[in-house]
Amino acid sequence: MATVAEISEYDTEELERQLGETRRELFNLRFQLATGQLDNFSRLNHVRKDVARMLTELRNREIAEAEGLSLDQLPAHKAAARRRDEDEAKGRDTSTASERRAAARAEAEDQAAAEAPDEGDADDDAEDAEEND
Repeated sequence: MATVAEISEYDTEELERQLGETRRELFNLRFQLATGQLDNFSRLNHVRKDVARMLTELRNREIAEAEGLSLDQLPAHKAAARRRDEDEAKGRDTSTASERRAAARAEAEDQAAAEAPDEGDADDDAEDAEEND
């Protein structure tokens, strides 16, 4: 699910592209609902709200353009910039929980690989011991 802050960071072309993809996903979800193949019914509401958020952002940009305002002067963009600045100042991590879990998992795997003895080294040591005998 896209947040308002994420949506406000997209440029207009990217936002329109995302809107098209989200509408396509909504169509597919409705089709799955009609055919009885939809397992996660709540996804339908989430995607519908994402479409509404994107349309709202596009409309806000259209109004701002008509009034001669820059994107930085829009309230949502001001709030997103302020939150981003506060997060950076306080050293907050803005990544999602799933991104942090994946990074922790990858780090644990790297650490385990570094701590595990190389099997090739053990074979080399055994060969060296046989040669010395």
